[in-house]
Amino acid sequence: MSPVQYRYADSEMESDTEHNHNGSSMMIEQDLPLPHSKQIDPSKARFPYCIVWTPLPVISWLLPFVGHVGIGKEDGVILDFAGPNFICVDNFAFGAVSRYVQINKDKCSMTPNPSTSTMFRTEEEYRLVESGRNQYNTCGWDDALRKSTQEYQHKTYNIFTCNCHSFVANNLNRLEFQGGRWNVVNLAVLILLKGQWVDTKSMVRSCLPFVFFFFIGITFGGVSFLTFLSCFAFLVVGWFLCGSYCFKSFIQL
Repeated sequence: MSPVQYRYADSEMESDTEHNHNGSSMMIEQDLPLPHSKQIDPSKARFPYCIVWTPLPVISWLLPFVGHVGIGKEDGVILDFAGPNFICVDNFAFGAVSRYVQINKDKCSMTPNPSTSTMFRTEEEYRLVESGRNQYNTCGWDDALRKSTQEYQHKTYNIFTCNCHSFVANNLNRLEFQGGRWNVVNLAVLILLKGQWVDTKSMVRSCLPFVFFFFIGITFGGVSFLTFLSCFAFLVVGWFLCGSYCFKSFIQL
């Protein structure tokens, strides 16, 4: 299957199975699950109601807990913030999903009334959700993802303060998952502690490069390599913590 990758328009969210341009259409019919299917199917890259994770080249070889994340729609199609002003659809950047966390919808404050599922919260309401103070939500799962997509397709990508983790955290806040207050840090911790491996092959693919480079580093670098790795981990984690705090402080001004 050749996955479809495109930007969403502000005023609409096209079907993930068809994208029209100059009279032509692109279809991915045979590999799509049934409209109401909620089953995870890694062979077709379908992860409904899931946060998904895959390792990044180079950086995950040194820090295996760092990676690229996305979020699955109701039909399992993956959305991820892949670059400046660009949301990738059904073509997960950096390879196949290795780990996932399936979200319990009962822990999201979504209205069960379909007639209100197309209503979006105001930006003021969303800020309250992000700070954990809002008590009401009027959007469904795909509606929340649509709103975040429309927002992030106009954002400049920044690896530390506006990245794939920020995009997924934005979605979780709009869904009010466990009350909101999601950011790049607690999202990374959630995946690290609760993430399930897709299969043994995915686990080996993610961890083997780190084991290899760690063995080489210890063999030829010894204490110097351990010092470098510790400093690198400290800088990356510290930068994320600082960047997340500064970003949240800025948007609350």
